[in-house]
Amino acid sequence: MAATSSCNFNWGVNGKGTPEQPCSSSKSSQILFSSNLSFCYSNIRYCLSLRSHQTLLSTRFNETKNSAFVVASAKADPLKIMISGAPASGKGTQCELITKKYGLVHIAAGDLLRAEIASGSENGKRAKEYMEKGQLVPNEIVVMMVKERLLLPDSQENGWLLDGYPRSLLQATALKEFGFQPDLFILLEVNEEILVERVVGRRLDPVTGKIYHLKYSPPETEEIAARLTQRFDDTEEKVKLRLQTHHQNVEAVLLMYEDITLKVNGNVPKEDVFAQIDGALTKLHEDRKLI
Repeated sequence: MAATSSCNFNWGVNGKGTPEQPCSSSKSSQILFSSNLSFCYSNIRYCLSLRSHQTLLSTRFNETKNSAFVVASAKADPLKIMISGAPASGKGTQCELITKKYGLVHIAAGDLLRAEIASGSENGKRAKEYMEKGQLVPNEIVVMMVKERLLLPDSQENGWLLDGYPRSLLQATALKEFGFQPDLFILLEVNEEILVERVVGRRLDPVTGKIYHLKYSPPETEEIAARLTQRFDDTEEKVKLRLQTHHQNVEAVLLMYEDITLKVNGNVPKEDVFAQIDGALTKLHEDRKLI
């Protein structure tokens, strides 16, 4: 038995099944810093190298005149992150920064709902009625949409960042029953007066889908400014109803993810907000590599 920087198991067996001297691992297998299994049979050397992760990515065969070398390598499970916060708490901005650096698939429950509303579907019509009243959309409308999106190949392979969902304990429980458990639950905390100001000044470009703010992020040209619209749920009256609903439900959701919750100060500039999140994700990512 030999040992390198990770756990290695090397032994040899001849054609009659009796032990021989261990076969040394190749240079390539040692570079993988993984568990190695080597054995000899009928004058042919075989070497199997496995990284101690769960997902098998590739297998490579290199053959020489008297030997065969097999390498199977894998990477760590992708990150699964949830981010929550009141309307206009900065989730969208932080999601852009997170996905840019970590390559996670951004899944926004609000976008899924608005797509249903825009399509004019029956579910969309029902969802709009609840949203106009500042109430949560019933679980049966939302849960299956979120589940199906999380199960798509890109989410499974690259990891996901679930934005604005779950918003109630029932939704969190439904996700858990479907087998979706985050590695980290991020909660953005912002003062209410700041939230109201952010929402009321927010505008949507119907052509590009880009979100502007009349004060903090005005449109680049007069042409863009002329076509901007205000979302029907971005008025002061409706945002206060949404904030009330959010506060009533967030504490219950936190009970589900209490041990993995990161509370972030969202009153500071976006760069400082991301620095708080980035530090936690970097540590989580590095710890995952060591497993």
